[in-house]
Amino acid sequence: MCAQKKDPARYTEIRNSKAFRDYTVNERFEAGIQLRGTEVKSIRGGRAQINDCFGRVEKGEIWLHNAHIEQYAFGNINNHDARRTRKLLLHKHQVRKIAQALAAGGQALVPLRMYFKEALVKVEVALCTGKKLYDKREDLKRKVQVREVSKALKSRRT
Repeated sequence: MCAQKKDPARYTEIRNSKAFRDYTVNERFEAGIQLRGTEVKSIRGGRAQINDCFGRVEKGEIWLHNAHIEQYAFGNINNHDARRTRKLLLHKHQVRKIAQALAAGGQALVPLRMYFKEALVKVEVALCTGKKLYDKREDLKRKVQVREVSKALKSRRT
């Protein structure tokens, strides 16, 4: 018998759509996240949202605020609170580096995506600098130029 193909719907990835529009991404970290039982099932079903989410250092630990993970539909009285703060699991040297960058000011800890790595839920967080309005406009102009160039190249080929 041959091996069964993996179901792509089962291996979901939740992305922060606002992160690259509003921030310049400087340094990325892969972190584990401390979850309760039914939260994993909700994430696996794609029922999570991290658009308005941010990280904060409290008492030498990094916490994820405003992450919305829906309550599991088939759960019971032990279901979790949808917007509770969740602890990020990082190495001490990474926590120290992030804490120094946030204390210096001018940067924010923003989650970029939440995904499964084997059976574990991971969060890719990044130290980001906020974009100004003119930076956003430049990005839009650059995207339009790239689109026009690709259109021109496509029409030349045919």
